[in-house]
Amino acid sequence: MTSKYKNVLITGATSGIGEALALYYAEHGAANLFICGRNSQRLEEVRKKCEKFGCRTLGQILDVTDRQAIKLWLQNCNKIAPLQLVFANAGVATLEETPENIYNTFNINLFGVLNTVLPALELFQETRKEDAGIPLSIAITSSIAGYHGLPTCPSYSGSKAGVKAWGEGLRGMFRKEKINISVICPGFVRSRITDKNTCPMPFFMEAEKAAKIIASRLEKNLGLIAFPWQIRFVSWLMSALPNRISSFIYNRLPHKV
Repeated sequence: MTSKYKNVLITGATSGIGEALALYYAEHGAANLFICGRNSQRLEEVRKKCEKFGCRTLGQILDVTDRQAIKLWLQNCNKIAPLQLVFANAGVATLEETPENIYNTFNINLFGVLNTVLPALELFQETRKEDAGIPLSIAITSSIAGYHGLPTCPSYSGSKAGVKAWGEGLRGMFRKEKINISVICPGFVRSRITDKNTCPMPFFMEAEKAAKIIASRLEKNLGLIAFPWQIRFVSWLMSALPNRISSFIYNRLPHKV
C-alpha cells in the first residue's frame, strides 16, 4: 500500500516504533522524510536504511524538550518540503521513580509532545489556507498505560494519560479545519524501553508490525489507534471500573525489579 503522505516528520526515530515508522514510510511512497533523535550513530543508521528505498531522508540531532530548537526544525523542514504528517513520538521510560527521572519523564513524554505538536499545528493552519485538499495529520504517541494510573509506573502512565487526553481534545477542536489528530496507544512493542522491562509483557509485538497497524489506521483517519485489541479491551474495562476495584487489581500486578 502506497501512503498518501509524501512528506513525513518523526521525532524519536532512532529505535522502536519511531524507527519502524520511518522505514515503513520510506518504503511506502514517502518522498521526503525528516527524522530526529539524540544518538547520532543510531540516527545515521536509520537515515541510511531509509534512503535505500529512494526516499530523501534528513536527520537532525535534537532534544524535544528544547522548545525553540524543535520549532525551528519543524519550520526548516516545512520549507524544504511542506509537511503532511507529523509524528510526536519521542518518549522515555521512567525506570526508578526518583525526582530526576520523574521530571525527565514528563519533560520528554508530555512537554516534548507539546513542543512538537504546537508548531506543527501552526504550520498546518497556514498550509490549509493555501490548499484545502492536501491531507494534514498529526499523530501523538501515547500508550495503553495512559488509560489508567499504574502503581508500577506512575510517572510514565501519568505522562501518557496527559497526551492521550490532550490529543483526543485537539482532534475535535481542529476537525473543522480538516487537520487530523490521532492518538496512538500501543501495548508492549519492542523498543529500547521494553528491552529494559523485567515485568511480564503480554501480547508482545515487534515494532515493524506495530508500524503497519499505525500507518494503515492513519490512512483511514482513526482518532484513537490502540492495539492489540485484547489489552485495549482490558485497559478500557479497568478504567471504567470503580476506582476501589481497579486499584485493588493494579496494586497486585508484578512490579518491575
